[in-house]
Amino acid sequence: MESDWGIAALWLGLALLASLLAIRFKLSIALVEILVGIAAGNVALLLGHYQVFGLHWELKANEWVKFLAGFGSILLTFMAGAEIEPTVLRRFFKESMSIGVASFTAPFVGAMLYARFVSGWDWNAAAICGIALSTTSVAVVYAVMIETGLNETDFGKLILAACFITDLGTVVALGACFANYDWSLLVFVVVAVLVLWLAPRFVRWFFARFPTHVSEPGVKMVFFMLFALGWLATLSKSEAVLPAYMVGLALAGIFAHQRDTIRRLRTTVFAFLTPFYFLNAGMKVYMPALWSGLGLIAVLLLVKLVTKFVGVWPLTRMFRFGMRESNYTTLLMSTGLTFGTISALFGLNNGYISQEQYSILVTVVIGSAIVPTMIAQTFFKPEIEPALASEVAASPSAVAAVPSDDGLPAGKHKPSPVPEEP
Repeated sequence: MESDWGIAALWLGLALLASLLAIRFKLSIALVEILVGIAAGNVALLLGHYQVFGLHWELKANEWVKFLAGFGSILLTFMAGAEIEPTVLRRFFKESMSIGVASFTAPFVGAMLYARFVSGWDWNAAAICGIALSTTSVAVVYAVMIETGLNETDFGKLILAACFITDLGTVVALGACFANYDWSLLVFVVVAVLVLWLAPRFVRWFFARFPTHVSEPGVKMVFFMLFALGWLATLSKSEAVLPAYMVGLALAGIFAHQRDTIRRLRTTVFAFLTPFYFLNAGMKVYMPALWSGLGLIAVLLLVKLVTKFVGVWPLTRMFRFGMRESNYTTLLMSTGLTFGTISALFGLNNGYISQEQYSILVTVVIGSAIVPTMIAQTFFKPEIEPALASEVAASPSAVAAVPSDDGLPAGKHKPSPVPEEP
């Protein structure tokens, strides 16, 4: 028991250090926690190798740390779905769907084929590579939107909606590629469909019947749903984040009116649970593997950027974005972080990729969170809200009513910014 308290103190100490660094340098907390995990894990390996002070240095996750990390990834994925603005998705459905699907499909296919036929990875490892590099980081994009003020524009809202579509494709692909296609998958699909159909009405009734209380019965009920569906997902060899994301999407409209509940959930997730996940993900990165795979890291990052441009840029031009805005949108859609590391860690934990391949993929994911953002902000940042497609301006939701004082159709409320995913 004393050892457990010491382990907990060490992990939370690293989480505290990551928080202070993220605040000091104004970086995404998820990115900093991964970097701190990489540094701490490799320093421990180095100290253990040379038996510094005659001690056996070791830093790795035990069973309860792994459980907390897994729970953190599930809740993080649920919140990513639950905090989507349904009105934004409906308003820009055609644009966000087209850009989001292309943003997922092009790098998924391109990176998978490169890993399989050029790098010589087997099909499972190549699929993990394609999934991990197909993502777009909502955390990075949202931070940029807030910094530039574009989150209050139609342009910024469209980009955020497209990010959610991209990550939905990533989560679905992760489940579809590695599930067991047997009776367990059939049970999972049937139960998941029923839950997604009934959950919105039931959850709305539940929150009305049991309003705010110190015991948080509504939150416990959501946890029960996530655990039960996660259990069924793992039975079919799928990933628990898949039902979590779908449940979040199904309940997004309800949680839009439960802001206090979302705020309390966010505090629990970001302060306590996700640090275990991101630190653990970083600690699995082996630095010697990075030196030997440095060339492949650079090439895979280039593959992601090129395929994102091939998929996204032509669509932005088709929807009549300006040249500057097309480049800016494509670069932001090229970022990746949370779902990329979730996919890579899933592959490592299930034996689909090796430790070296995992280290390479996580490094590429981290690079994709930094490089495209810096290029976009330095060379292509829009100075004013750009002109969008004429289809957007003429969409029924945009012109069906006389604008009210806040610039939206009468009876509509101005959507709040999408909260940050780490």
